[in-house]
Amino acid sequence: MKVAKDLVAASATPIVLGILAEEESYGYAILKRINELSGGELDWTEGLLYPLLHRLERLGHVESSWRSATGERRRKYYRITDRGLAELAEQRRQWDTVVDALKEIWTGLGDRAALPVIPVEGHA
Repeated sequence: MKVAKDLVAASATPIVLGILAEEESYGYAILKRINELSGGELDWTEGLLYPLLHRLERLGHVESSWRSATGERRRKYYRITDRGLAELAEQRRQWDTVVDALKEIWTGLGDRAALPVIPVEGHA
């Protein structure tokens, strides 16, 4: 299954802020965590993640610092700020509203949601 770009874009900020609320991290580890959390369904690229991290940093939601461990190359680590935690709480509130609405709709559809839509000849 491929997740639609619009859905990936809409969920990107709360996913990254949520990961950074767990612990500070660096780019590759964030990408790996997203892949793990989604069971491999979300396979983000660096081209999606790094512009998002830079935007979150400009907004004051994350801070970064360069670090190097013995025998490893330097990595830029990101950590969530208090402002980022507040944004994550707001994002969560909004997503809870969306998810609750979807659940209501899908529950009302019952088994009909799983049925394929078959076009009827003469109707678009």
